[in-house]
Amino acid sequence: MSPADPAEGILYALASLASRMDEPGRALEGILNLLAREFSADSGTIALLNPESGRLETEATVGPPVAGDLSLQPGQGLPGWTALHAKAALAPIAALDPRYRAVRPGVQCQMTAPMLASGGQVLGVIALERESPGAYAATDLDRFGKLAIEAGFVMHRLWQLDHLQGKALQLETLLATGQLLVTKLEPQELFDTLTRDTRHMMRARACALYLHDPEKAVVRLRSFTSTSIAPPTLGDLPVESCLVATAIRMQHPVEFADIQAPGYHEFQDLPPDKGLRSVLATPLSYEGSTLGALVVFTDRVHRFDNDERRLCTALANLGAVALQNSRLYSRVFQSEESLRKNERLTTLGLLAAEIAHEIRNPLTVLKLLHGGLGLDFPEDDPRRTDMRVIGEKLDQLEAIVSRVLSFAKAPSSLHTRCSLGEIVEDTLVLVRLKLAQGKIQVRFDPSPRPFVVDGHKGQLQQVLLNLILNSTQAMPHGGEIALTLRAEPNDQAGIGVLEIADTGRGIPDGLGGRIFDSFLSGRSEGTGLGLAIAKRILLGHHGDIQLVSTGPEGTTFRITLPLVKG
Repeated sequence: MSPADPAEGILYALASLASRMDEPGRALEGILNLLAREFSADSGTIALLNPESGRLETEATVGPPVAGDLSLQPGQGLPGWTALHAKAALAPIAALDPRYRAVRPGVQCQMTAPMLASGGQVLGVIALERESPGAYAATDLDRFGKLAIEAGFVMHRLWQLDHLQGKALQLETLLATGQLLVTKLEPQELFDTLTRDTRHMMRARACALYLHDPEKAVVRLRSFTSTSIAPPTLGDLPVESCLVATAIRMQHPVEFADIQAPGYHEFQDLPPDKGLRSVLATPLSYEGSTLGALVVFTDRVHRFDNDERRLCTALANLGAVALQNSRLYSRVFQSEESLRKNERLTTLGLLAAEIAHEIRNPLTVLKLLHGGLGLDFPEDDPRRTDMRVIGEKLDQLEAIVSRVLSFAKAPSSLHTRCSLGEIVEDTLVLVRLKLAQGKIQVRFDPSPRPFVVDGHKGQLQQVLLNLILNSTQAMPHGGEIALTLRAEPNDQAGIGVLEIADTGRGIPDGLGGRIFDSFLSGRSEGTGLGLAIAKRILLGHHGDIQLVSTGPEGTTFRITLPLVKG
């Protein structure tokens, strides 16, 4: 065996730690134990340089326990001298070396060496000690220094691997969170998911989400996640009395190093817990508007690095987009409910018009018969007054009927020339979120020809909304809606034909021939008004709607409208 073999053995043992241990803390203990055995040390420590505090903090020990605080400033003690100068040091007789600081009883000899990163940066210091003076010589220090540098490279690679694995986990969680957030329609569920996942990914003590109302100049706590901390003040808070105001006003993440320092206690949005220290407030921004702030609390003084800031910004942006989606979904649902109410009101109006139309004919006969009687009673005869009152009431009934018919008729002044393709596109924009929520794909290829019709744009859009919403209800697990637009010739400008086909479950058997009747519905929650209204609207536009086909493979409706020359 050659003299180099023992050195190669310890170098191999050090290098193999990076592949055998996945936790940096366990690797540090393994390195210290290897070196302590190699140099027959009675005790030893590994202290790492904290980039936030600038102090050496003990991470691993071997041998008898230490007395007091092992945290050292660079330059303090033999390990501090090594950290400051990035050089190995030896105190063969510890009591005679002014740099030595006693932390364990009985130590007579100490040597220290820096752990270096690949760029020469000091990561920490390894110290080995013996209880006999002069136990280590210069040759030991030289070999110890080389092994400590190798240990530094090993730990640097292991920390890089741990960092990359952490970032991979964060990215995976971020993607999962993003997919989860876009499916949340209830705002409170969205807020709670965002604060919970943010606290988990940031390894924070607590996380809060505030919404900002710029008109009232207030913020309100909407979600707070923590293991043991009481939430901050609830209700509306003046934005200028809150710590999050800075992030909202500046529209970028703002860090506060220590909220237990003087001057922070007046902020109303801080939790009443003295264990919280550092804060990172990140605005929820959407298209230039700040919707609120996502706030992370740590239980130690912590400097948030760029990666953590970017992570919080990504989460806050996801939350802002999801919040806007939730609000848009709410508007779609409100629009749908409003549409249903309008259907009922429109049908009542149409029914009133039908009743008025049926009353007008017999009323006209009554007026003619009354006027043709030719009865002329004397002035003092009570029947003369009765005949006058009957005539007045007949005139009054005729006026009422005329007003009802005039009210039910859509004013021609509201009719305009509009593109049928544009009406389809505008309607699809209104329901795009509902279609996305229902996992429904839409196929519509606009034609270069405008297909101009003369009509009431709002009423025609109502017809399309009814048909599309009915299709979504027929496809509870997703599907496809295809809209095709074409023209058919006639004696004038032609007929515009719009077909709407879905892949739903079809219209129930027995209802296909009566679907345009009022108050007929195949759904328990339906009103039976939508298709009846659509039929009346299109007939009023000199058009029509027909059921082309229906069955388990889907349903197709055809709308026809007369075209005008554009």
